[in-house]
Amino acid sequence: MRLVVVTPHFEPDVAPTGEVVTRLVHELAARGHHIEVLTSLPWYRNHRIEPGYEGRLVRSEDTPWGRIARVNPFATSDKRNLFKRGAAFVGFSAVASAIGVRGEPVDAVLAVSPPLTLGAAGYLIARARAAAFVFNVQDVYPDVAVELGVLKSRLVIQGATRLERFCYARADKITVLSDELKDNVGAKTDPAKVRVIPNFVDTDWIKPGPLENAYRTEFGLQGKKVVMYAGNVGLSQSIDTVLDSAMALEYDPDIVFVINGGGAVLEEVARRARQLPNVRLVGMQPASRLPQVLGAADVHLVPLKKGLARSSVPSKVYSILAAGRPLVASVDERSEVALLVERANAGFAVAPGDAEALTKAIRRLVDDPDEARRMGLAARRFVRSWASPAAVAASYEDLFEELAASRDGTATDH
Repeated sequence: MRLVVVTPHFEPDVAPTGEVVTRLVHELAARGHHIEVLTSLPWYRNHRIEPGYEGRLVRSEDTPWGRIARVNPFATSDKRNLFKRGAAFVGFSAVASAIGVRGEPVDAVLAVSPPLTLGAAGYLIARARAAAFVFNVQDVYPDVAVELGVLKSRLVIQGATRLERFCYARADKITVLSDELKDNVGAKTDPAKVRVIPNFVDTDWIKPGPLENAYRTEFGLQGKKVVMYAGNVGLSQSIDTVLDSAMALEYDPDIVFVINGGGAVLEEVARRARQLPNVRLVGMQPASRLPQVLGAADVHLVPLKKGLARSSVPSKVYSILAAGRPLVASVDERSEVALLVERANAGFAVAPGDAEALTKAIRRLVDDPDEARRMGLAARRFVRSWASPAAVAASYEDLFEELAASRDGTATDH
């Protein structure tokens, strides 16, 4: 089949969504499909275009399996400036659309959101190239932005909601990561369109390893009980709750909280962390080092602000499970993340913003290494049986073939 994939990030960019889409593309290519990728120039690491990619609006390259066109993301480092962010999304999506509509017919277009504007881009490309349109929703917008309090303007919320409904209405199929997200999206469009296909993790690459590794040595963590948050330090994460927990456990010199990553609120977090001797801030590490980073923790944290676990499933959860480490998720009760932790028997879920409950769960895992080890092993077993790259690629391949058959009139959609 001939496919077009429209995604905000792709290798060598280090955004989690980009890593997922990159692996999906390679898995589909290995199955013999020809793929065009429309994406941004790499910029996620420092929120500016990386050296070697500057100076051009579009850069294209041929690959053994197809072609990649990289577009200037018009990125801004200030996530709170909604006008600049919105303008960047529109600009990036408009240029990607202008490139994508040119070319011969293809079988399907897969567009990844956020940003929502890529849904509109995917639809335009699909129409121009006589293709089925599949809309992949990683996070449900504008719901996430409203929950965060980032979107407050009634007019902006209405506009974003209209764009969301526009994309859903024109998609032939919508893929989401969980049953809870399926319920969310299905309430806004024809629920028969919505299909659950989880993100995956490379369980051959990310796997259990020794705690005392080179990462611990480099950052002076040998012999410590490491409680780690690894990921984006942004508006969605309740890092304040993590720091409250660190303050509560400050009396124990063996416990160290490590915040590994960068993002919009890193400077605010750093100002407070300077007052806490048991907190270490480590900058974002190369993607190639992810197994080592994950393996260095005794306990991982997934802290989301209230309401967000209902509209997003962080890809880092799957990676933590694959690394065979227990986690404490500070998320909404009965959310998909909480249910995932429960099904996998991989740790504990506590209420978002409840520092006392978070502290108790951390303390329990630190004080009982045998229980922590059992939970880590259970996490590993669960993710290997449920979210391998080959299984997810096969699900997308089946979906594309189903849509192609339906458009040919040889099958009915179901």
